[in-house]
Amino acid sequence: MILTVKAPVRIDLAGGWTDIEPFARTEGGAVLNATIDRYVEGSLVISDKERDDSGIMVSYGSDLPAGCGLGTSSAMNVVLLALIRHDTFFHAEKSVIAESAFQLEKSLGIKGGKQDQYAAAYGGFNFMRFTDKVDVERVNIKPETIAMLERRLVLCYSGKSRLSGDIHDKVWNRFMNNENREAFRELKGTAFLTRDALQEDDIDTFSDLLARNWSYQKQLHSEVTTDKTEELFKVAMNNGAISGKACGAGGGGCLLFYCHENSVERVQTALNASGGKVLPFKFTDTGLTWTESDNGHISIPRGRTFP
Repeated sequence: MILTVKAPVRIDLAGGWTDIEPFARTEGGAVLNATIDRYVEGSLVISDKERDDSGIMVSYGSDLPAGCGLGTSSAMNVVLLALIRHDTFFHAEKSVIAESAFQLEKSLGIKGGKQDQYAAAYGGFNFMRFTDKVDVERVNIKPETIAMLERRLVLCYSGKSRLSGDIHDKVWNRFMNNENREAFRELKGTAFLTRDALQEDDIDTFSDLLARNWSYQKQLHSEVTTDKTEELFKVAMNNGAISGKACGAGGGGCLLFYCHENSVERVQTALNASGGKVLPFKFTDTGLTWTESDNGHISIPRGRTFP
């Protein structure tokens, strides 16, 4: 038997960082994110020992760059747990799978929040609130608005993976010293405003909020941005981008730009020429899914999705 599991990665559109415990526990966090058609995939192979002595084999991975700021590591943990605990998780709520992946990371000393695991499990545009629990609200956006975002957003890997653990230490040290708490509050507020703008098809406000979110991100700590990030921002803006932000913790990884519609190709070309790597994408509503085959050569998908 071969069990194949797939989970999408996400773009955090607003409110990132506020899903992490030091802030979420004390003031409550809020994030708006959306999953894209870039995935982590894994497989569990259970062999017939009469024909094959290999027994059970688990493999998983992604073609995305390491440290890209799209929640890839957490999506991998969601996929891994879904594979090795599939008998339990097939009937589990998505929140149980996401929370289990977060607890696994926490037990390993990995610093981070919960938006990545929940995005990978649920899929789609989601507004998430974080306190002692996670509330996930599906955001209803018109198809034509989503199509416009897909045409005008450019996702670019900066060429530098980020070491989020180092950034986390520095950001949270400033938080404990009351040096960036107002920036966290503004990030939280931006998530609410961005959700409302997209539901109201207000793309101009969405673009303004993207820029505002980036300004608050940079107030968390100077290392949220880098010389390379600033260079790519300058290149993008000089070629027709209107606004942008870093994905995830920042400090490298991926950057997201919103562009004039007739400037998208020029922005993409300029970013690639400047050492970035444009990653084409579409948004997807599909979260964690799995298919099963009874033969290593002929796939018989059942099309099951976790409830």
